[in-house]
Amino acid sequence: MLVMMDFEQVLRAMLEAFEREHVRYGVLGGFALGVLKVPRTTVDLDLLVHRDDLMRLEGIVHRLGYLRRARTENVTHYAHPDAAWGAIDILHAFRAFSLAILERAQRYPIFDGVLNVNVLQPEDVIGFKVQGMANNPLRATKELVDIEALMAYYGKTLDWARIQEYFELFELGEQGCQLHERFGQAQ
Repeated sequence: MLVMMDFEQVLRAMLEAFEREHVRYGVLGGFALGVLKVPRTTVDLDLLVHRDDLMRLEGIVHRLGYLRRARTENVTHYAHPDAAWGAIDILHAFRAFSLAILERAQRYPIFDGVLNVNVLQPEDVIGFKVQGMANNPLRATKELVDIEALMAYYGKTLDWARIQEYFELFELGEQGCQLHERFGQAQ
């Protein structure tokens, strides 16, 4: 029997601890897409966390039973032995660019208003998806589907200049221009 991550259980425990310990975070990835009204299946939780809060976060996830599986300068991956608690990928916000992204995160109600969660703005979720495309060309098709879904939903309300910056940063400027042409006037 396949056991999926219980996002409500995980977020209830984590968000309470984040509030208590003042951890600055923003949700991105598949869960953020769902909060932003572009749902898709996801099996883990992706968070951007301020560098100064990484040690407090480490204590929180360890108390919840997560085990660190990998750590680099940019990301830490945690997994829980109980599949209902799933896996968590933590992106470290320490560069000016990622710190600005974290500052722009907004609160959204989730689970019928039971909890509130900080979620990156759609443009910034797109930016991380562009980075994913550039870092791993094998994921480009999947990332592009998510990008296009966000663009189709938010269309002309998006900050297209910021989005183009992300495409330029990862040397995908022409693709950014083409997407703006296709989705820039979407309702």
